[in-house]
Amino acid sequence: MGKSEAFTKLQITEGNKTVLCLDGGGIRGILTIQLLKKLEELAGMPCYELFDMVAGTSTGGIIAGLVACGKTATEIEALYKNLVNKVFERRSLLANQIIDPPLYSKKNYRTLLATVVGKTTTLQTACAETGIDLVITGKDVSAGEETFFTCFKETNGTFTGTYKDVLLRAVMEATMSAPTYFTPLERFVDGGTTTYNNPSLGAIIEGVHYGPEGKYALDKLTVFSFGTGTTVRIVDPKYVVNPKGADALFWLKYIMSESGQDASDMQVDTIRRVMTPQGLDYRRFQLSLDETAIKKLDNRDISDVPHAGADWLWDLTDKDLNGIALDDVAKFDLMAVIGQAMTDYVMKHGGEFTKDLQEDGRDLLVTRTGDIDRIKAQMSSVKWLDGFEV
Repeated sequence: MGKSEAFTKLQITEGNKTVLCLDGGGIRGILTIQLLKKLEELAGMPCYELFDMVAGTSTGGIIAGLVACGKTATEIEALYKNLVNKVFERRSLLANQIIDPPLYSKKNYRTLLATVVGKTTTLQTACAETGIDLVITGKDVSAGEETFFTCFKETNGTFTGTYKDVLLRAVMEATMSAPTYFTPLERFVDGGTTTYNNPSLGAIIEGVHYGPEGKYALDKLTVFSFGTGTTVRIVDPKYVVNPKGADALFWLKYIMSESGQDASDMQVDTIRRVMTPQGLDYRRFQLSLDETAIKKLDNRDISDVPHAGADWLWDLTDKDLNGIALDDVAKFDLMAVIGQAMTDYVMKHGGEFTKDLQEDGRDLLVTRTGDIDRIKAQMSSVKWLDGFEV
């Protein structure tokens, strides 16, 4: 199938530029890969041929780098499994995220990257091979800002980008150096630690405002944005005031997980409500890891999935799902199955990737809860407020 046929199949307007954006999420990136495999099957071509630009953060940055190197989704899945099995190697028996961080060594990861993407491969040499533009994020702690490692191909065949000549494997290491999990790469930590765990907005800005003149225009842009499964942390009000365990540890973990998610939600809201009316074609595919969202997927037998914790998908509890951390290698196969179930849902309810997976601006597979009546009653009451312990 040619690109024109792929555009017709995916209902992409002829002449649009296409961008693939990949969230961070550690081992949960295997969910994203399930979506990408189906997308390539529908398109009849690999992502590096279908898309004009690929952008990624953390685990999404790893996948983006592999796409830029000309790897198919199926090839990336095989590489990813090998990577996950070797990268989460404890730095020492006494290594601990809180007391003696970082928890893991990047030695195996660095060795694997040199083998897979090449020891001396730069952003430009990778992009020149496939013709795709590349954006990978990294948080520069010393400068206090997000860095976008970019490489764009100009219409005359030359390449632009402040960091186009840096090593691709250096960028792929910087973007995944999550604090307390891995040692920072000198000044750089994981690109998703603050705002850009979802790189969609950054990719759009880089392409439209900083990319080659006229190459990317907001009203002629189709963006596919893939999540890795998110945990919406719902805390009972009584435990907000008096958390279980040490208060400092509770808030440290809460803020580290919520800051990136809140930023992603705000980005998606801005893109959908401000940019989409201006002609942007934005298609977001995300799932929250909780009972409500999982029960929207087709139930399936997971009794043979290692460490699944249940016999059927719908038997998984909030506790089971909320506990799937970015380094939970034991849940890798379970996340792959969840990704396959999510892919089936997208085929039915997302028009085979032809439309944004949302209704009234909210993600169909992301659970949101509220307690409006209670909040209105409490926050309107002088007695309640003055009687609340300070």
